[in-house]
Amino acid sequence: MNTAPRQNMKLYHLLAQEVARDTRFSVAVHGLMLISQASAADSPITSARIATSTEVNASYVRKVMAGLVQSGIVTSRSGSQGYEMAMAPRDATLLAIHDAACGEPLRVMDLHRNPNDDCIVGRHITPVLSEVMAHAEDALRCALASQSLHDCIGSMRARLHPDEIAQLKPGGNE
Repeated sequence: MNTAPRQNMKLYHLLAQEVARDTRFSVAVHGLMLISQASAADSPITSARIATSTEVNASYVRKVMAGLVQSGIVTSRSGSQGYEMAMAPRDATLLAIHDAACGEPLRVMDLHRNPNDDCIVGRHITPVLSEVMAHAEDALRCALASQSLHDCIGSMRARLHPDEIAQLKPGGNE
């Protein structure tokens, strides 16, 4: 019996889970930029609108946004579909957004599991790379803590073509 299709499906699901974990932060920042730039007439911004812009499923957007609601970065009122900023973009650090959207500590990358203790390298690789990863994670945490949603909005606006400036609604909590 050919097990290749089953193995490929398992690999696909593992990769899909990895991609899902890795995109929560970027989907959160993308959604928050949409929300913060919405005019009063366009607010609240729905998960469907964020999903259309990010090209991910609306249910995935709602999962990501749930952490942002819980952390007080955005609000989602009962009876009203959508999200509004609860915090000024200047006060929302990228680290706070990451932690709220991802719900887990920042990790640069994972180490392989169960290296062979009968091998000299296998016995020592985990502590060696763990130290390297800890330094990299500290540097990334500092970088994210020093940047805010407001900085991302400014960076986006600096890249806009004049035709795009006219399309962007000027609202938001800047």
